[in-house]
Amino acid sequence: MGHREFVSRILVIPNCPDLLLSASGDSTLRLWEYKSGEEVHCCQLSTICGPQATKPDQKFTVSRITYCCQGGYVAILCDSIPTVYIFQLDATARQLVYKQQISLKHKGWDIAFEEMGDLWILQEDKEAPLLSYRACDGQWKAVTDDKGLQMSKYIQDNWTVFEGFVGAESYYSHLYKASFDNMDEYLQRKEERLQQQKKKKQDLQHASSGQAKKKMKAEGPSL
Repeated sequence: MGHREFVSRILVIPNCPDLLLSASGDSTLRLWEYKSGEEVHCCQLSTICGPQATKPDQKFTVSRITYCCQGGYVAILCDSIPTVYIFQLDATARQLVYKQQISLKHKGWDIAFEEMGDLWILQEDKEAPLLSYRACDGQWKAVTDDKGLQMSKYIQDNWTVFEGFVGAESYYSHLYKASFDNMDEYLQRKEERLQQQKKKKQDLQHASSGQAKKKMKAEGPSL
């Protein structure tokens, strides 16, 4: 695939089964005609998520993708960034159109669209673990009177199940390729590895030779 880092999420579009979304540690969200292997659109998340960056080298690794057939909406969560980003799929033009972002007060854990099209967000907050948003006049707005929000009480009563995930570090940081600031450092480390491998090989050869000599001495001369 065209990604330069590990793939974190993939999703086949339910009502456009020839299209697939993929996200990666390279901070891109890509749209594919996957049967032919052709990439038809690439969205650079750093250009959209930049204001939410907490450090200069911030990665925008998508941790969740969800899709709504009604309207062709795509919502994503990025690892360690308390924001939900919403796109709309233009299936005819084969592209994603950025629409809106929903800022959260806490880190988002999961997102999902329900059948009627509402967007549900599970966030790292015991006081308000569930949030609901609904599309209205082209904008996603918070819903406060949905009966489904009563589920927050059950989550709060069983918060011990979630406590182990509160404040957890990134699950993706160890998956990134090792990088080096300059070629000299890379070559130096490569040479060190080669020397270590060479020394191990020599040590094994010496050990093998020593064992052979001991065996010959023990067995004595032979014809």
